[in-house]
Amino acid sequence: MNQGRTVFSQLIAHLPDRLFRRIVLRYGGDHRVRSFSCWDQFLCMTFAQLTYRESLRDIEACLRALGDGLYHLGIRGRVSRSTLADANEERDWRIYAAFAQKVIAVARRLYADDPLDLELDQTVYALDSSTIELCLSLFPWAQVGRDRSSVKLHTLLDPQGSIPANLWIAVTTDLLVAIVRKRLGIELDLYTILQVLSVYAFEKTPLPQVLSAVRYTPPNSDIHNQLSLFDL
Repeated sequence: MNQGRTVFSQLIAHLPDRLFRRIVLRYGGDHRVRSFSCWDQFLCMTFAQLTYRESLRDIEACLRALGDGLYHLGIRGRVSRSTLADANEERDWRIYAAFAQKVIAVARRLYADDPLDLELDQTVYALDSSTIELCLSLFPWAQVGRDRSSVKLHTLLDPQGSIPANLWIAVTTDLLVAIVRKRLGIELDLYTILQVLSVYAFEKTPLPQVLSAVRYTPPNSDIHNQLSLFDL
């Protein structure tokens, strides 16, 4: 079933993309958009989160190097720094916030009997101290050190707050990995899964095979790119 599909595409298949498109329609997100849809933007930024891209230039270079391969990732529009920058700045953040809330609901159902793995309070995360690590060049306003940026979840996951679209996408991406982990019955911690996905994104290997073959357990580290409440 997954023959010829990239690991990235297999991962994205676990998202309710039709629901995303309905949300886009509700907010008119693609109104007068000619070539770079909200879904294109979502996929590009999800790729960036999964593969630790350092800047919009980095995202552009990596994705455009694929040429026609972008089509197989589900990206139909032309990827460029300016297009990404405009989309991240101008698209209605409520589209991505609403979709994130739907994905949170999916995660809550999957982890309902496993509260130690995923603690969610109604529609927001429960752990105020949890943080998500961010690319400094993409989120300079979140700088907490000379070469590091991050944001606390309790300031991020407020449905009433005007949060940048790409930050909501980052949260949704990490939730997606948690969902896939549970659905596939993978015993690895989220840190390890994210590391594996970052290097296998373009491989055409069945996702369960990629993750089940891993036997590596990382040392404790303060450097990570996932929601810390998922650490097991």
